[in-house]
Amino acid sequence: MEHQERQQVLVLYLASSALDSPVIGWSIYDGSSMETPQTGLESESPYVSGLAALRDGWRLIQASPLISHPVGQEFRTDYLKYEFFFERWSTPRARSGS
Repeated sequence: MEHQERQQVLVLYLASSALDSPVIGWSIYDGSSMETPQTGLESESPYVSGLAALRDGWRLIQASPLISHPVGQEFRTDYLKYEFFFERWSTPRARSGS
């Protein structure tokens, strides 16, 4: 029998390493949808913090390691360093219009 549930992945970039800090960036990947993913369409994050995602049933599966930066590099802005991966499982949804 085929596994009926599909994984959904939520990536939240937070302002600090604390799960209750504000979201500053995000991505959602939905394995339960047959729709083609479209990124960058939403102007607001689906959650205000990582803690809000946990309270809504998302499971934290990975957090970025806290890395000590060399002197003079503490304020580099070329990447978002507080990245958290969440998952939840959902039943597949049909493509709209099918």
